[in-house]
Amino acid sequence: MIIPKEPRLTSQEESELEEITGEFDIHLQKIEGEHQTVYAMVGDERHELLINRLEGLEYIARVDTIQQPYKLMAKDSELANHTVRVNGTEIGTGFTIIAGQCTIDPKNPNFFLETAEAVKEAGGDILRGGVWKPRTSPHSYQGDVKALDILMEAKARTGLPVDTEVMDAEHVSLALDAGVDMFQVGARNALNYGLLKEIGRQINGRSTCVLLKRSMHMGKIEEFILAAEYIAAQGNPNIILCPRGTTPTMDGYRNHPDESITVLLKERTWAPVIVDPCHSVGKAIYVPFAAMAAASYGADGIIIETHVDPIHGIGDDPKQAVSPEVLARIIRDTKAIHEMQLGHTRHLAHNA
Repeated sequence: MIIPKEPRLTSQEESELEEITGEFDIHLQKIEGEHQTVYAMVGDERHELLINRLEGLEYIARVDTIQQPYKLMAKDSELANHTVRVNGTEIGTGFTIIAGQCTIDPKNPNFFLETAEAVKEAGGDILRGGVWKPRTSPHSYQGDVKALDILMEAKARTGLPVDTEVMDAEHVSLALDAGVDMFQVGARNALNYGLLKEIGRQINGRSTCVLLKRSMHMGKIEEFILAAEYIAAQGNPNIILCPRGTTPTMDGYRNHPDESITVLLKERTWAPVIVDPCHSVGKAIYVPFAAMAAASYGADGIIIETHVDPIHGIGDDPKQAVSPEVLARIIRDTKAIHEMQLGHTRHLAHNA
């Protein structure tokens, strides 16, 4: 990874870098962080002559040949000071609440519009609304692009940034054109490296954020971080990691809750962590407890499936969606725990 002395290079300096690295069959990928632009080298970057030539340039501070497999998402990378924002909402400094319906029903738009207003009133920061849905059965409801208009209407009414799941290049393009603020990559696509690269490529240079859910089949934490690396390597570092439960299922829960990996993720990467307790446990009655556990583990926020009338929703499972009243209590309790957790962390740092 090439780190310039200044936050930005001139076009002439970038051309010189590309010419030098090209001699060694290396592709240069520009990654624009909030405070620093860095250049990832795609290829064998260990040539001593290459490193010497690059470090000899007056505008280059140093060249890092990071040994771990994830170079951009690493805790000690030059992107460590990058701040992820979603339409002005800063992620990682407070406790962010993403809430809304798993699936928007175009036949009953008022369900979502009422839910959107309720999310805002409860104290939500970002509005979630599913336009397209991956389904196990090809005969189940797969979503409808008409729901994108409903999502954007809710954004206009509430003023909240919006999040929706994308599953292919066409979804990415349509959502970008509409003005969606956050793309959600679901657990089924967390290992779809072609899609991850396509998302990174299309939103390169934009402020659009990506909420990357952990695949239910992922084992090592490294695999999760490397999935995020695919997006960052295409030029977009606006990434949030989202634990959402794994398999094998814990008896009585929808998945095996994994909010405890938050501390491991924060130890190894700079990316904010927002936990999905609804998919982890799968029952609304358990969601408040899982949400509070996420806050106590140091998560930067939670994403909560919320619906004004869950029984008549068309989401994954109506049993896991909470009412706006429960959402308000979850927000109150998790933010209080988050403040306590921050105080504990500051105390430990002071006495270290």
